[in-house]
Amino acid sequence: MERFLRIALVLSIASGVTACSDHPSVDAASAGSSGATGGAGTTSSTADVASSVASTSSSTSTSGSGGAGGGAGGTGGIGGVGGGAPLTVAQCYADDFVNPPMNGPNYDQFMPTVGSHCMGTNHQDITGVERVVFLGDSVTVGTPPTFSNDFYRSQLADALATKFGLAPPDALWKLADLFNGTSLTQTSGAFASCAKWGARTDDLIQDNTQIADCFPASELDKRTLVVMTMGGNDIASLTKAATDGATQMELWAQVEAFVQLQREAVQWFHEPGRFPNGVFVIFSNMYEFTDGTGDVQACDVSGLAGFDQPIPSPAQLAELVVYANEQYLEIAVDEGADMIFMLEDFCGHGFHADDPTAPCYRGPGAETWFDLTCIHPNPTGHDHITDMFMAVVNE
Repeated sequence: MERFLRIALVLSIASGVTACSDHPSVDAASAGSSGATGGAGTTSSTADVASSVASTSSSTSTSGSGGAGGGAGGTGGIGGVGGGAPLTVAQCYADDFVNPPMNGPNYDQFMPTVGSHCMGTNHQDITGVERVVFLGDSVTVGTPPTFSNDFYRSQLADALATKFGLAPPDALWKLADLFNGTSLTQTSGAFASCAKWGARTDDLIQDNTQIADCFPASELDKRTLVVMTMGGNDIASLTKAATDGATQMELWAQVEAFVQLQREAVQWFHEPGRFPNGVFVIFSNMYEFTDGTGDVQACDVSGLAGFDQPIPSPAQLAELVVYANEQYLEIAVDEGADMIFMLEDFCGHGFHADDPTAPCYRGPGAETWFDLTCIHPNPTGHDHITDMFMAVVNE
C-alpha cells in the first residue's frame, strides 16, 4: 500500500500541533463569486493577532531554522465589509476547537491574504478559465473504496465546468486506473490530470514529467487553472529517512530540497510569456489523520499503511514538518498562488475525532474524514476538499 502520509507520527510531539477549523460548507457548483459570507480578507500580519487566548502563542518562527511558532491563537473580529481588522490565519482558527493547540505552523509571519471563508488564501482573482489541470498525488487521483464520482477531482471538475462554461470531463476520466495509479484517461473535455499515486515533488519536473505531460505547447495559450495536492509522500520519505538513522543535518537537507522543488514547480507556471493569457495555481498543505495525537494505532490497519516503526527524535522531526508547511504558505505568498489549509481543516476529523482530550477536538459529533486505508479522504473528506478549492476559486 502506498505510504502517503507519516506526518501523523510527528505533528503533535511536544505540542507541535497546528490549529484546526470547521467552516460552513461552500456549495461547489452554486457558490457566488464572493465566496462565503463575511468580508474579504486583506493582507495580514502577526502583529494583528490578538493575544487574549492565553494558552496559544502567536510568536513567529524563524523560517531558516524551522522553529515552530504558534499556529493559532488570538481573538478579535474578522475584517468585514466596510473595513475592520485584517483577517489572519490565527484568527480563522482561534475559536474552532475545544483544546487550543500550540506551536503549529505560524503562517501569519508571511503576511498572507486570507479568504473570508478561512479555507485558504486569496491571492488571485480567478476568472475566465479555459482549461483545468490536476497535478499531484493519490489524494487528487482518488482511491478506493471511495467511488470515482465522490473524488474531489471529479466533483471539482464538474463545479468548475459549470462555473466557467467548460466542456466537462467524462466518466472514464473520473475513474482511477488501479494498475497505474493515475486517472484512467489523461484528458477529457477541458480537463487534464497527471496526478499519480505515490507522487512526490520531484515527480513534477525533476525526475518525472507530470508538468511536461499535462502542458504541451499547444495548450499553453489557454487561460489555465492548476490544482494540486503534493508533499505528503515527501513527508513519508523524510520520516523513513529518520527511522533509518539519518542525521538531523541530512533531514534538514531533504526537507529543504523537497520544499524547493515545490517552489520551482510553482515558479514554472509563472515564467514570463509561458501562459500568455494567464495561469492560476492552487495547492494544498499536508494533512494527517491522528488529530494531533500522534496515535497511529487509532486506525485499524495502520500497520498495513506503513506506520509500524518508532521515530527517533520525534520532536526534531516535528520541527521539520512544521517548517515544510510554513514554507508552502510562503511559496503561495511569494508566487502569488493560493494554498488551502487542508492540514488545519482535517485536524479534528481523524481517528481521534471523538477524543475530548485530543488537540483539535471539535466537540461531540465531529465526523471522521479519512477512509479505512487510514491516509486517504473518505467521501465526506473529498466533499470538504472540493469545498476548500472552490471557495478559493469563488473569492
